[in-house]
Amino acid sequence: MARMARALVLPVAMAAALLLVATVFMEGAAAATYTVGAPDGLWDMQTDYAQWVKTKTFHPGDKITFTYSAELHDVVEVSRAGYEGCSSANNISASRTGNDVVALTAVGARYFLCGLTGHCDSGMKIRVDVVAAASAAPGPASSASSSAPSSCIIAGGVVAAALHLMQHAVVAQPLWW
Repeated sequence: MARMARALVLPVAMAAALLLVATVFMEGAAAATYTVGAPDGLWDMQTDYAQWVKTKTFHPGDKITFTYSAELHDVVEVSRAGYEGCSSANNISASRTGNDVVALTAVGARYFLCGLTGHCDSGMKIRVDVVAAASAAPGPASSASSSAPSSCIIAGGVVAAALHLMQHAVVAQPLWW
């Protein structure tokens, strides 16, 4: 019976290590897509965007979708000054499809408003703060000189730990010894 238990240690350790590595990679690769204002609203003059954005955490790789009537609204990305002054002059970009998808590619604040007269002043504007994904591994991932994504660094640490476990696992012996 002891031999059977020893024979299972290595395969179980390997399976656990592989599962852990797969989980880390899936978490790092999972990007979210948010529909602005959903589930109770859309890109309109009735939705409380300050309240909606408080319930979300945006990360690089996420996307936000603005769904609205193209005849009634638009989506204009502006600077902070444009956002604060409800001005779409000197905008960064403007969209008018009614189903506009914006990729959040980097950490920082992004500002959007409806450029139609009076809509921004009525609250049709949103600030999206994109924050770095939390890292489970201290050290090189937080270094400014590191160019590897944190998910790679974390996975590297997991792989090293799995290899360590496998090196120290009891080597299985055939049951007929």
